[in-house]
Amino acid sequence: MRKTTAILVAAVLLAAAPAFAELQNIQVGGELRIKGNYITNWVSSPTGLETRIPTFFTPFRAVGDFLSGAPAFNGIGVVSPYRWDGNGNSSGFVEQRTKLNVKADFTCDVTAFIELDSYDVWGEDFRSNYITGADSRAWTGNDVEVYQAYIEMRNMFEQPLRMRVGRQELAFGSQWLVGPKDNGPWFPGRSFDALRLTYDTDMFSVDAWAAILAEGGITEEDEDVWFYGVYGTYKGIENMTFDAYWMWVRDARSLNDTNFIAPFEWVEDLFGLDDYDVTNLHTVGLRGAGQVGNLDFEIEGAYQFGEADQVGFGFKPFLYGDDGAEFDAWACTAEVGYTLDVYMQPRLWVGYAYYSGEDNRDVSFWEWINPFDEPTASVSFNRLFSNVMYNGFFDLNNDLSNCHIFQAGVDLHPFEKLDVMADVYYYLADEEFDSPAYVTLGGFRVPIAPALPFWASENDNEIGITTDLVVVYHYSEDLMFLAHWCHLFTGDGLSDGNYNARNGLVFTGGSDDEDADFFTVETRICF
Repeated sequence: MRKTTAILVAAVLLAAAPAFAELQNIQVGGELRIKGNYITNWVSSPTGLETRIPTFFTPFRAVGDFLSGAPAFNGIGVVSPYRWDGNGNSSGFVEQRTKLNVKADFTCDVTAFIELDSYDVWGEDFRSNYITGADSRAWTGNDVEVYQAYIEMRNMFEQPLRMRVGRQELAFGSQWLVGPKDNGPWFPGRSFDALRLTYDTDMFSVDAWAAILAEGGITEEDEDVWFYGVYGTYKGIENMTFDAYWMWVRDARSLNDTNFIAPFEWVEDLFGLDDYDVTNLHTVGLRGAGQVGNLDFEIEGAYQFGEADQVGFGFKPFLYGDDGAEFDAWACTAEVGYTLDVYMQPRLWVGYAYYSGEDNRDVSFWEWINPFDEPTASVSFNRLFSNVMYNGFFDLNNDLSNCHIFQAGVDLHPFEKLDVMADVYYYLADEEFDSPAYVTLGGFRVPIAPALPFWASENDNEIGITTDLVVVYHYSEDLMFLAHWCHLFTGDGLSDGNYNARNGLVFTGGSDDEDADFFTVETRICF
């Protein structure tokens, strides 16, 4: 596949390359963002993880372990990076991202674009050791990265066809599934090494791309991770857009539980274990958005299917994971707003989002007594490369899944340069985690029957409620200031825990049920 792709790229370049192009114009631009964050009652221990339910209390259960790095045998049990406890650590930090770009326009509709960026947290990667004056963090040598670097050719073959090849951002529709990861805390950006073709007319546009996400190495011909897709938009109705798309992530990295080490080899052959296939995550979806008078709307739905062996590999009650895991998940998002023609132009809106979840981490009595029963993975909707963040607590990587999200808010414009936004979000788990039956003694959870994992009960599905207040001051066309306060009302389903974070693969349970606050202030200047 790698050789075929290279041949296709070379053929397109040779066919479309102009005979001669002269430099016409050079533009220099950039952006500087500085953001201070403070989050209370949120983070876990200084090591970053805490065990909520030890392995001893979940024997034979394939809970999945995607944080601790433990390779097999149920890892270290059910772990969580969250605390929801006032006795824990709050987190305060300042992050800064600096971007500088150069755009060169040539004749024959050719453009070259290069953008450098640096993402840092204040006090790190700097000369901060005042005692000795020698700070190794100041010389890491990887501060500045090439964030984008591509060549663009337009009007190829005298058609409205554009080709962009090189490192570039990808963003489609409302960026619900693909976007540059440039909002919320931790905004290092996201770019792809890709070839993108765009055919764009007044009535419709079609994008097709191929991006490599990971190079698996030179020892195998097919051991890479690729991201392909086709995204079409119909623009023939005024103030309306209708989109349809197909996206495909193909992960060919090899997976092996035992590396064919005796005496496991004959067991694998006999029972068909350790037989992982290439992961193929297909996502198909439809989107519609538009405005009719003062009413605006947007609705999008997607379905995922394909082999999910990379996910199944992590679900190991014993030595082997689920080599038959499948993607079979739905998701949707919808929002309707209405703007009033009165002072401050208030826009009232309501919304809903759904990401289907799967939680097969419990075991029945018959599964418990059957030592040859194969594990079953829990595969929720994968949010791919979303740029939509619902909160700064358990959706930091834009990967909240296995949930329902009910939303309502109001946007105000009290002055020419001032915007105010307030909203409330209510979260419910789609599929709850079955915790071992326990009693609470002295603030600790004591399992009633630790050796009987089938004796369990569902946790509460109410994750919680978040409220947001955001104020944005546009000092000028280039400079803005932002202040944001988010409060989390912790629900029982969050404190007890469900698998909602990291696309439904990470436990959100804490050691308490205290509410949390997130504060941020930001300034941004573009030039």
